[in-house]
Parts: sequence; structure tokens; C-alpha cells
Amino acid sequence: MTKKLTPSLRFKEFIGGGNWTEKRLGEVAEFFSGGTPSVKIKEYYKGNIPFIRSGEIDKEVTQLYINEEALKNSSAKLVNKGDILYAMYGATSGQVSISKIKGAINQAILVIKLYNNYDKYYTVNYLKMNKERILNKYLQGGQGNLSGNIIKKVKFIHPKHIEQEKIGTFFKKLDSLIEKQDQKIENL
Repeated sequence: MTKKLTPSLRFKEFIGGGNWTEKRLGEVAEFFSGGTPSVKIKEYYKGNIPFIRSGEIDKEVTQLYINEEALKNSSAKLVNKGDILYAMYGATSGQVSISKIKGAINQAILVIKLYNNYDKYYTVNYLKMNKERILNKYLQGGQGNLSGNIIKKVKFIHPKHIEQEKIGTFFKKLDSLIEKQDQKIENL
């Protein structure tokens, strides 16, 4: 039995546009994670570099900040606004977002840097929609930890780039609308 790789619901300009492709994420992106500067050296946490932890991947601010010395003397890595961040450990395992800030990450976050012809909004929404499948299949240990090697093995089904962009833009607009409505509710 062959698995169907094309959804029945598509934007009208792509109906009849051929099958989608299945690859592993490791074939369409590069990955890296960070590290935590020593908490024993308090001076490391007196800086202006946002230190993003897994519970903050979708935030515009962080609770902790580190300095250049902390960055040089640890495995913490810098990420840019717009990078895909994937939470690998604990309660936030499987959460994914596009970074809203430039900052440093710890080891609980995986950065996914897509190659050309792969849309980040499509990819983020694909990972969100498949979070439970990924967790159920790949979760290791009692604390629910994923790893970069596991995420690289995740099957990724996608259309051609132009259709990915259309789908990604649709979800980006939808997310923006939801944020605006949430803000209205909060203001009320």
C-alpha cells in the first residue's frame, strides 16, 4: 500500500500540481543547539544579550541576560530574529517557533536553518501540526527529551517551494490575526 503524499485540500492554483515529497528534516536543513554558561559565575548573567530558554522560544523578551564573556566561555550560541527554534527538553518538548529576538540559546533549544527552497512558516506549522506524532514516536526517557539526531530523522512532507510559501503565508496571516484577537481580549 502506497502512502498518499498529496492532500485532498489545496489552494486552487495548485490542484493537480503533482505529488508532495517526503524527506527527513536532516535532508532539508542544518541544525545546532547551545549551552548554558556556568551559573557559578554570577558576572556572566550581567549583560545585555538575551538568553533564550525553551519556555521562551516564542517570546519577545527573556528573563535572563548574559554577557560576551559568558558567550565566549560556554556552548551558548547566538540566534537571529527569524530563526526556527525547537524545544527539545521537559515540559516544552516539541514546541516550535520563529524567534522574535536576537539572543543566545541553551542546550534545550535546537535551531533549524532551512536550505533554499524550504519555507520557514510552512515548516514551523508542519512541526506544530505533527507535534504529537513526533513526541509519541521519538520521545526518549522519563523527562521527555528529544535530541538533534532525533529531529533530523523526522519525516517532512512538503510541496514545491511556491506552494510552501502560499501555505506558510496563510498560516502567518492566521497567527497574526489570532495574536491581534488575543491582544484585544487582554486589553478588555
